[in-house]
Amino acid sequence: MWAIEVKDLMKRYRGNGFAAVDHISFSVESGEMFALLGPNGAGKTTAIKILTTLLKPTSGTAKVAGFDVGKDKDSVRKSIGIVFQEPSLDWRLTGRENLDFHARIYGIGREERERRLEEVLKLVELEDKADVVVDKYSGGMKRSLELARGFIHSPKVLFLDEPTLGLDTQTRRRIWDYIRELNDSEGVTIVLTTHHMEEADYLCERVGIMDRGKIIALETPKNLKDLIGSDLVSLEMNTGSYEVEVFKKLDFVTDFIAHEGFVTLKMERGDLRIPAIMEVAKLAGIEIKSVNLRKPSLEDVFLHFTGRRIRE
Repeated sequence: MWAIEVKDLMKRYRGNGFAAVDHISFSVESGEMFALLGPNGAGKTTAIKILTTLLKPTSGTAKVAGFDVGKDKDSVRKSIGIVFQEPSLDWRLTGRENLDFHARIYGIGREERERRLEEVLKLVELEDKADVVVDKYSGGMKRSLELARGFIHSPKVLFLDEPTLGLDTQTRRRIWDYIRELNDSEGVTIVLTTHHMEEADYLCERVGIMDRGKIIALETPKNLKDLIGSDLVSLEMNTGSYEVEVFKKLDFVTDFIAHEGFVTLKMERGDLRIPAIMEVAKLAGIEIKSVNLRKPSLEDVFLHFTGRRIRE
């Protein structure tokens, strides 16, 4: 059963004609963890706003929990939870009061409300901070509380827009664990947007890579990385005038990408090939600053499809 069905969805702004979402189609199964991965401005947040009824699409259709986002807005809103990219807590209230107020908006009765409050506070490990004013929370605690608030009413689909933006690595990992636990314990479908490669790779069963309003690849993280395959040897070069095409002539190089002072070479058994690569560079007068041998990542997938890194 599909939790989300998107067909030929488009959002074009009238003023400048810019297509923030450009004819995208995808589906998400019930209980699935799905990511829209891409750089800032790729169209991820616009797509989420359409799916959560905050924006009206220019064309195309989208259903969430079986309801059309244009025709059944109220039904969609009753079926979803949202954690926005920007903070939206009331910092003058305590954590418990924020959660209680949100649950009341969704019409949850007192007994059920109190039970859910304790459940979600325990899940995100905020029981001992529940009665502290949110203004005193750390960034990670605020994000954890927003996550708890997003699913206190037991939504069928939870949308997370850049859920760990601005958090340190340790806190980010903890939020990831909460998201996984939520998916496991409550069976809620989770759709997140992110520009963190490792976040999409660690959390999600499938990833849609977005760039310039389009979905350019859609698969499991493993299958996306298998598209690249083999080992990747990245060379960082000193600035200067030289011909990097010489690396293409190596018979063991199966793919070649040059990008702003770097060359990435795809090959089998890269650990054994580095001496030959360095010899070719020396003969061509290319000074190598660093060499990096690694397995493909989702960053490499993005580079493969777009010719640039996601952070650019």
